[in-house]
Amino acid sequence: MQTFNAIFNTIFDVVIAPFGHEPAWFDLILWPVLMGVLAIAVYKVVSNQKGLERVKSQISMRLLEIRLFSHDIGQVLRSTGMILVKNTLYLGNHMVPMLVMFVPFVVILAQLVSNYAYDPAPSRAVELLHVRLDPDAGVPARDVSLELPDGVALDAPPVHTADHQAFYRLRAEADGDHVLTLRVGDEVFEKGWAVGGEARKVPLKRIRGIEAILYPGEAALPGDGPLLSIELATHSRSLGPLPAGELGIVLWTLILSLAAGFAVKGVFGVTI
Repeated sequence: MQTFNAIFNTIFDVVIAPFGHEPAWFDLILWPVLMGVLAIAVYKVVSNQKGLERVKSQISMRLLEIRLFSHDIGQVLRSTGMILVKNTLYLGNHMVPMLVMFVPFVVILAQLVSNYAYDPAPSRAVELLHVRLDPDAGVPARDVSLELPDGVALDAPPVHTADHQAFYRLRAEADGDHVLTLRVGDEVFEKGWAVGGEARKVPLKRIRGIEAILYPGEAALPGDGPLLSIELATHSRSLGPLPAGELGIVLWTLILSLAAGFAVKGVFGVTI
C-alpha cells in the first residue's frame, strides 16, 4: 500500500490543483465531471449493453401486464415475481463496470478529500496526537517516545493507556509543515502536521492496510509494524457555496459525476 499511494501521489500532485489550492471549485467541478464521463465510457466498453436493453424491455413488459391484468391477482403475483427476477439480472449486469471503476474512483475521491476537505491547523493551535499500537506486536504504549521539531511543544504530559494507545497534546509555536518523530523500540515513524499558511494538501492520518488508500496525504504504515495508526485532529476547510468537509466532498462528487454521466449517456449511446 505504501508503493500504491506513492505512485498515485506522484501523479495527482501534478494533475490536481493545477492553479494552486485556492480555487478549489475548479478541481471540484472538473474531476467529478471527468469521473462521470469516464464511467459512461467504461459502461459502453465492459457492460453487456444488449443484455441491459433486453432486461429493461422485459421489466417494462411485466409492468404492463400488471396494469392490463390488475383484476387477475394470480397474474399480478406472477408478473411481480418476474420483475424481481429481472431486477436481479439487471443489477448483475452493472457489477462488472462497477468493479472496474471502483479503484480509480476511490483513488480520485481520496485525492480530492486530501487536497480540499481540510485546512492546516490554525496558528498557535493545540491538538491531540493519537497513536494506536497493534496489541499483537507486544509493545506496551509506555515504550513509545515522541520527538518534536522546533516550532512544536508538548502542552501536557503524555498519556499511555493499557489498551495500547498513546496520547500527546501538542502546541504549535510556529507555522509550517512540521514532522513529528515517534520511536517504538528500534523503529522510527514520522507524522506530518501542517500548521498555518496557505491552503495545501493536508496529511490526515497514517494507517496500515487497505484502508490507507483513503489517506494519501502520507505514506501508509508498514503492515508488519507495531503501529495501527497515527492521527491528528483536522479542521474542515470552507469551500464557499460547495459542501465542505470529507462527507461534503464525497456527496458532491458522487452527485455531480452522476449528473455528468447521465447528461452524456445519449452521446455515447449507452443503456444504463
